[in-house]
Amino acid sequence: MVKFTGVTKTYAGNPVKAVDGLDLTLNVGEIFGFLGPNGAGKTTTIKMLTGILEIDEGSIEIFGHDIGKDSVEAKKLLGYVTDSGVLFEKLTGREFVDFMADVYGVSLDERRERTEPLLDRFELRGAFDKQIGTYSHGMKQKIAIIGALVHDPKVLVLDEPMVGLDPQSVREFKDIMRMHADAGNIVFFSTHVLDMAEKICDRIGIINKGKLIMAGDLDEIKAAKGDESLEDIFLSVAAAER
Repeated sequence: MVKFTGVTKTYAGNPVKAVDGLDLTLNVGEIFGFLGPNGAGKTTTIKMLTGILEIDEGSIEIFGHDIGKDSVEAKKLLGYVTDSGVLFEKLTGREFVDFMADVYGVSLDERRERTEPLLDRFELRGAFDKQIGTYSHGMKQKIAIIGALVHDPKVLVLDEPMVGLDPQSVREFKDIMRMHADAGNIVFFSTHVLDMAEKICDRIGIINKGKLIMAGDLDEIKAAKGDESLEDIFLSVAAAER
């Protein structure tokens, strides 16, 4: 599992905590949707989970490895996709994926076995040997996803990963996320697209002003709120915390 315990982060010059005492557990086999308005603390949480930002207080354990104390072993278990599509643009798609595979010690056979089906699903085979700098934003997102999956990470961390993807690619990626979770892994998924979160997530958490307001099984949360839609629940929680 992945376990956040009392995780807190404050940025210099801002007395308001970006993330405030976050306690959260992510379980094997689930897609966990992490929701919140802009500035709620989602990306800060993800950057601490991936080791990009240091944690001020608390800890994050990834299958027993503390991201602050045992960062290399913890990061070996992570795959990370952002919304920005910022990659090494002078590399070809193949060179980028090979670079990611080399970083994680993935054999030639394993990388080929994992990469080939994804190239077909994302219709990227024809561009695989072209420079990333010639790619559209959506194509960059696709190659970033393949790079994040090439080492079969135990925890796939996604920060608005659908930005720029066409509808067919979104559908394929949703299926990939489900397959990855069902194979005994964790998908941690930050998004503003509430309809998508409602359809594919097993559990959700809603964060606002750095605090986790609500977390749990989606059906249970909806039942407790009178079977409201996720959109209605999200808006009511966000409004109550203003």
